[in-house]
Amino acid sequence: MAAGEGIETMLSLRCAMPSMAMVAALSAAHLAAILFQATLRRLYIVRDDDRAGNGAVAGLFDRAQSAGSKAMVLSPQCGDFNEDLRNLDISALRATLRVQIAPEDVTRFLSTRVWTGIGDEARTLL
Repeated sequence: MAAGEGIETMLSLRCAMPSMAMVAALSAAHLAAILFQATLRRLYIVRDDDRAGNGAVAGLFDRAQSAGSKAMVLSPQCGDFNEDLRNLDISALRATLRVQIAPEDVTRFLSTRVWTGIGDEARTLL
């Protein structure tokens, strides 16, 4: 699961990793207050490159670790992932994410194929 501040940031990340569960907080304070299930194994914390984002990430990171979840921070090249998607492109965004997520999640979440749930067919992303 990925959690981050701002709908635009999280929708941009969703473009690159459409099969990952995601939650968007309305502010850095809300991001720090997110509650997650005890069964969560890994939490990707999506940070914005600003002071408020850094503070929210630190609090959420510590809470996730204390709850037994592995916390990993995803950092944009620009100010946030929406800016990355607008200024770079989807391939560059995926390349940025590929080196930040767990190796076992690369195939699962960065595939260019999306399972539609209808039959055995997959749709290839453009």
